[in-house]
Amino acid sequence: MSFALNGVGLTHANGFAALQDVTLRAEKGERIALIGPSGAGKTSLLSVLGTALAPTAGTAEVLDFGQNISPKGTSFGARLTVELAKLRARIGTVHQAPPIPGRQRVVTAVLAGKLGQWPAWKSLASLLYPLDVPGARAALERVDLADKLFARCDQLSGGQLQRVGIARVLYQQPELILADEPVSALDPTLALATIRLLIADAEARGATLVASLHAVDLAIGNFSRIVGVRAGQIAFDLPASEVSVPMLHELYASEGEELPVQAHEQHFQPPAAANDAATRAACC
Repeated sequence: MSFALNGVGLTHANGFAALQDVTLRAEKGERIALIGPSGAGKTSLLSVLGTALAPTAGTAEVLDFGQNISPKGTSFGARLTVELAKLRARIGTVHQAPPIPGRQRVVTAVLAGKLGQWPAWKSLASLLYPLDVPGARAALERVDLADKLFARCDQLSGGQLQRVGIARVLYQQPELILADEPVSALDPTLALATIRLLIADAEARGATLVASLHAVDLAIGNFSRIVGVRAGQIAFDLPASEVSVPMLHELYASEGEELPVQAHEQHFQPPAAANDAATRAACC
């Protein structure tokens, strides 16, 4: 799935401008990392792409096979309900804090990834009795949580819940994956493996992946395209190999701290290892 944001602005009801004149385009199958200081607008940008928020200025278009699937010049929020529901079923979102009810079983949380694709009767039936236990187990195996299949979600740690949210998107198999700080609760080694899993899954299916990451080394070491976001605007949009340390220091200048890295790398390398056969075999 490809998308195009043209001059997008997003101003909340309290007058705060979360996004200002954002222009960003992605072709089908691209994998993009969003980086920038806290409060820069990364989550708002993903919310617009995921149709959770409608832009208050500019246009947001989601394209499929080169055709605009929404009326030209309209925002997500202006679409007919049925059409919007169909679009959302093709978009998978990984939340930093997954909105999963604590009393829900893990198997049900994973199967919820297909609720937008199933007919109403099947969706309701699956909430009462899981209809695809093997499918949920297979998705959980990919994030090393198969043993939690029937556990209650309130019995899991924050990191485990994040991985349940990722398993749900893996089960959904969307055409556009939006990941908002998907590994913030994981240790560096597990975070790296999880990011590579998302990349390998997107690559294998030809899906588009946009991930917001606070750890700069994870972004630049695994994604080929890096978009820097600062104060609600695009600071730069470059191949990973062209992003320099001085540029990163300028991007994070307002944080008044060292660059946010997990592995404490001194130099950043383009994402070669993330795409090789060995990495895909290890992650999938």
